[in-house]
Amino acid sequence: MIRAYGPALGLIALGALLPFAVSANTVLNFVVFALIIALAAQGWNLLGGLAGQFSFGHAAFFGTGAYAAALLQTRYGVNAWAAFACGIALAAAIGWVIGFLSFRSGLRGSYFALVTLAFAEVMRILANASTFTGGAAGTLVKLDIRPENFQFASRAAFVWIAVALVGFVLLLTIAITRSRFGAWLTAVRENEDAARALGVDTLAVKLKAITLSAAITGAAGALYVQYFLYLDAGIAFGAWISVEALIAPIVGGIGTAFGPILGALALHLLGEFAKSVAGGIPGIDLVLYGLLLVAVIAFAPGGIMGLLRRPRRAGRQEAR
Repeated sequence: MIRAYGPALGLIALGALLPFAVSANTVLNFVVFALIIALAAQGWNLLGGLAGQFSFGHAAFFGTGAYAAALLQTRYGVNAWAAFACGIALAAAIGWVIGFLSFRSGLRGSYFALVTLAFAEVMRILANASTFTGGAAGTLVKLDIRPENFQFASRAAFVWIAVALVGFVLLLTIAITRSRFGAWLTAVRENEDAARALGVDTLAVKLKAITLSAAITGAAGALYVQYFLYLDAGIAFGAWISVEALIAPIVGGIGTAFGPILGALALHLLGEFAKSVAGGIPGIDLVLYGLLLVAVIAFAPGGIMGLLRRPRRAGRQEAR
């Protein structure tokens, strides 16, 4: 047990201690945003990495959680913490609906990926055109800095909340990989037809995976709007979040528990470095993301986690 969860608990403790070591708002802003992306990437990894169901439209879940949290506060006066929970629940429900319509129809592979992309784009267009969501002007959450309103004067509080969410999902992912449900996910990923022949209810397994994946990504969206207090259709349902949620696990190590976190941190460190060196050239971070993705696929298919495991594997082979 300690061996399985020890590194995860150590990483969570390190993240919780970070605000005591660093007080610069620039660094804390970077950490919070990177952890929000890591949370969305963890959601994608559960569906795409563990279950093998690649999605190009996780923005649908991110935006649902974000808009639900924002609109419940601004239009109905719901408490921010309750709105946050409702955003997660609504994102999970949307995930179940998309999964049921897709998997019940037998969609898989590139067809499923394109369907999720289509759902995200339709939701972006609807949010951009609707007056209920604020249209193109977006939705602005009222500034009211009180802990009971999920707003804090110090960015350190948001770091701790983000670390708690990412840490919880990290421990949950490790638990899933060691459970029977994790074995079913692996079976579906490796050979869905064979898993069905062995008695695995593949539809139920995939529905559970996409529902849980959507809930995690919806939590990332709800935390985003609570931190930045502003949202529009391009932010909520834009392709940027689908791309980052997909690239981070691939760079960090797809199908691994730590991969999405390492990938998100690496991508945003690279992006910040590129912006500082290139003098703020628009889109330079996206160019580097693409180059990094090509390099990882070509030379390190296992991502950062695969590179970290190579010396250990080499040592075991020498010992044998």
